[in-house]
Parts: sequence; C-alpha cells; structure tokens
Amino acid sequence: MAAKFTIIFLLVILSVVAQTHPATGPLRILKTNPRYFTDGSGKAIYLVGSHNWHNFQDNGHRMPTTQDPPPVFDYNAYLDFLVAHHHNFFRLWRWEAPKWTDAQPKGVIKFCEPHPWMRTGPGTAVDGKPKFDLTKFNPGYFDRMRSRIIAARDRGIYVSVMLFEGWELQFTDAWTYHPFNHANNINGIDGAESGEARELNTLQNSAMGKRVLDMQDAFLRKVVDTVDDLDNVLYETCNEAAGASTSWQYHVIEYVHQYEAGKPKRHPVGMTYQYPSGANALLYNSPADWISPNDGGPEERFRDNPWPPRSDKVIVNDTDHLWGHTGGDNIWVWKSFMRGLNVLFMEELLPSPTWQDSARQAMGQTRRFADKMNLAEMSPSRDISGTGYCLANRGKEYLVFQFDKGEFNVNLSDAPGTFSVEWFNVNKDESIAADPVEGGEARTFTTPFGGPAALYLKLK
Repeated sequence: MAAKFTIIFLLVILSVVAQTHPATGPLRILKTNPRYFTDGSGKAIYLVGSHNWHNFQDNGHRMPTTQDPPPVFDYNAYLDFLVAHHHNFFRLWRWEAPKWTDAQPKGVIKFCEPHPWMRTGPGTAVDGKPKFDLTKFNPGYFDRMRSRIIAARDRGIYVSVMLFEGWELQFTDAWTYHPFNHANNINGIDGAESGEARELNTLQNSAMGKRVLDMQDAFLRKVVDTVDDLDNVLYETCNEAAGASTSWQYHVIEYVHQYEAGKPKRHPVGMTYQYPSGANALLYNSPADWISPNDGGPEERFRDNPWPPRSDKVIVNDTDHLWGHTGGDNIWVWKSFMRGLNVLFMEELLPSPTWQDSARQAMGQTRRFADKMNLAEMSPSRDISGTGYCLANRGKEYLVFQFDKGEFNVNLSDAPGTFSVEWFNVNKDESIAADPVEGGEARTFTTPFGGPAALYLKLK
C-alpha cells in the first residue's frame, strides 16, 4: 500500500512548493468574527483540507485485504499532497481497537497499530497478543503523535487530534478486541458492563464506570502533556459516538479546557456530529470551540445551501458527517466558504472521480482568496447579490460566487467609490482582470466564461 500511495501522489505533486512559514498559534476564536480562528495576530485563519483514516495509526480500514502488521502509511507523501493543494488542516484519525471486522469491504479482518497502552501481559487478549496494561502508556504512540504534528506544523498545517473514536464500536465487532474490554487488559477494567459497546462513550454512575472515566481522563492528560507546547494543535472529542454520548463528550471538552488552564498554551476543542441519533443543536449548545454538523434542518442545509443558524462558533463543514466519503465537489466547497464555514473533505487518497478532484482543487482556491482578502472583516450575505452567495466587508471588499447564472446583480448602493474587478474561473483555476466599476448603485455583472465563477471587488 505504501508504494502505491507514493506513486499516486507523485502524479499530483510533481512541483510541490514547500510552505515557507510554520503554522502559528495557538488558535483561538476571533472575537470580532467568531466564524473563524485567529493565531493572535488579528488575522482570520480559514481552515481547509483533506483527511484520511490512515494518517496516524497504520491500519487497513476499507482496504480490500487483511494484513498484520497493517500497511504502513506514507505520511510524508500525504503532507506533500496537502501542500500541493494549498490545504492547511486535517483530522488526525484515531482507531481504538487493534483488530476488527470491517463493515466495508464487508467481512474483511483489519488490524491497527500502535495504541496508547503497552501490551505487557500476563495473559493473552482475544486477538491472540499480550493483554494491555492500562496504567502503562506506550511511548511509540505518543512519540508518533508528536512527531507527525510537528511535521505538519513545519508545513504550515493545523492538526485536530481525534481523542476518541465511536463509529467502530457501533458498526463493527471492534469491542471484542478493545483495550477497555475486560478480556483484553490486566487491570480488571470493563468499559461496557452492560455488554453494549456504546456504553464506553457515556458517563456511567457505577464504581466501574468511574474507574473507566478515570482511565479516559488519564489518557486525555497524557495527550495534552504530549502536544501542549505545539501551536498547530486542535482537539476533537470523538468521531461519531451515538447521541447518548452528549454528557460524556461535554465532560471531555470541559476536562481538556480545565487541564489546559494550568498549561502554558490552550487549544481549541471541537465536537463533531453524533451518529446516529445526534442533533446539531447539541453541538451549538456545547462548550466546544468548534463543531462539525450534519446536513441539518431546512434552514441549515449544509450539503447544498448551507446557512448556519448561529455565528458564535467556528463551524467546520466536513463531508464525513454529510455523505461519508461519497460526496462533495467544488460547488459545495465554494458554497461553504461563502457562508463563513471552514471545510474538511474525507477521502480515500486514491485516483478519484471528477467531483473528488474538483473538491481538492476548490479548497486550495478558496484558501487563496481567504489569504488575499481581509477575511476577519467579512461576513456572509444572502441579500447583496442575486446569487445568494457573497462575503462582504461592506463598502470595501466583496467576493460573490455564482454557480448557475451567467448574469447577476450586486448591490453596491451603500458602497461609493471605484472598485477593481477580478473574475475567477473555478473549473480552470484561472483569474481574469476586468475594467473597474463604480459603486453607489446596484450593478449587473456577466461572467466572461461558462461554468461556476467568483467575482472579487475591492475598493481602489
């Protein structure tokens, strides 16, 4: 797999330009425009990038064959890929079980390593290897976490550390092999006394439940101790734990906040959509600094016409919680950006259909515009342009996106002065300068090419 991965990405990184500046931070919410983070400079940091299940622990998830030890992921090629596409963000995936039977391809056994705890025995776990000692952390796991985050930082990339993973507990047999299953550790820990694996992602009132939470909190402290000094770190509580996990996820967020309060640096903690039986309201009302919703109700429509009901949290629109790894294209990326959202794209990092290539490219396109504009002062508007998609710093700067109209209006009635005009061809990744226009009234614009376009107006 490593060789194939490298070959694939050599095709798209023939001329990688290295990031010249490391990622700066730590990130904190930009108070004047809390749709975005800032690094403390006052500049808005727009987060965008591709993520994949193999970018931290080596594992065989969704690969067609069984392999133990699992395939080795080419992390350097992955970073090259992100830099080549001008991405600056990804989720660092965690898998909790050393073995599971995959849901897709169905019935294929998968393996994963390394894990946070040492496998010392005595005794043999269900997977035939020594049992875990949950009081002894595995240096290899945390050294890899730190080194991979540093490598990303040096390329100008921010990393969200996934603290827990809930999908595998619900949709595979991962609990059979999980370190917190009493059959697999020497500490007498049973994270699901009821036999229901989802119980591990809940607050349990029993004596055993409190021991389990103590172990989880110890893991959180170890993660924070490992990476607290790094500026490019964010945290994510858990990937796709069920709806019953709400109180437990709020605890994780608050615990990390409290523990970091005594540390030199503090980092954003995020909460992503609970699957199944989640609700976006639980994210909006959480103590999280950033969130990733699902499609939502008729006013949200994060798939095809996103409009967040609130603007007091950083929102990362992630295909993982909208389609999984089967949706998202350049139109979706641009729509998300124009509505004040950050963007993540979950993919297999394989040769892809057109929609996947266009999404990768569009994330880099939107980031280039975010870098050239004064994004900190810009807010989404559905009324300034007939397209319904406009980021505006009224009277000074406008970015308008059109995906289905060659002609549209932009209301500049409250914006006197002369504006420079730039057209951007989304499909061809090309910019075209046009004659300046005068503000002070509504103006009609016609795209000089077919297909989706962005119009950038700036006061001269």
